[in-house]
Amino acid sequence: MHVQNARRWAPRGTRPWIAVAAAVVIAAVVRLLLHPLIGPVMPSATFGVAAALIEYYFGLAPAATVMVLGLGIADYLFVPPYAQIDVFDRRDLILVISYPLITLIIITLIERLRRAQFRAELIASVAQSRYEMLLRHDNERAIARRAVDETHRLLRHLAQHNKAFILIQALERNGAVAINGASAPGIAGVRLALPSEIAPGPRYADVHPEDIQRFWNGLWPGSHRVRIASSNGPSKLVDCICERFTTHAGDFLVLRIGD
Repeated sequence: MHVQNARRWAPRGTRPWIAVAAAVVIAAVVRLLLHPLIGPVMPSATFGVAAALIEYYFGLAPAATVMVLGLGIADYLFVPPYAQIDVFDRRDLILVISYPLITLIIITLIERLRRAQFRAELIASVAQSRYEMLLRHDNERAIARRAVDETHRLLRHLAQHNKAFILIQALERNGAVAINGASAPGIAGVRLALPSEIAPGPRYADVHPEDIQRFWNGLWPGSHRVRIASSNGPSKLVDCICERFTTHAGDFLVLRIGD
């Protein structure tokens, strides 16, 4: 995979150049402190280390700047004759050839490694984003599949218990009564579209008015004792079951006479 942004891994702005100035000063101070001990040996060593560190954290251009500045400072202060620019001998030639060559090889290798690392991080970030998108899509499909299954179960339930069906009530997701004039498909002559929150079933008219009012005030899943008119005379208590169905069209409570 070709990633063009891989070469833009280094930070931008003024911070890299402040780090360049600090690295050059620190490298010069350390070399000055070591000069009484090692003399003219390895005059550019500290500047090479500084260039490598700057390359790792800030990129190729700041590292090359440290290398060039370090070359001038090392040749002027740490190659005999010291503090003279009018003399150019074999020692100066060795420094001018060896120091840039070695430093360029090191910072070039570090640059390639940093680009490869940044490229791998970009690819991993893209892969993570795509994986999260796939997970969300899978969750959405699972929720939709569950809603469809619940809808089919609701329709089968209404068809199976049509004669024992009392009412159906639509709820919001938080459980409060929601619809006003909602509509739903009819099952076996059961009318589900009414200008109210409760749609009646075949046995709705047989329920005692006080129980109807109780259902309007609040209905919940579970067992209920309902007074239903009988053909022999007064109403009698009947065990009823209220079940909740979660579908893509919303949540529904279905109240029916128990088996």
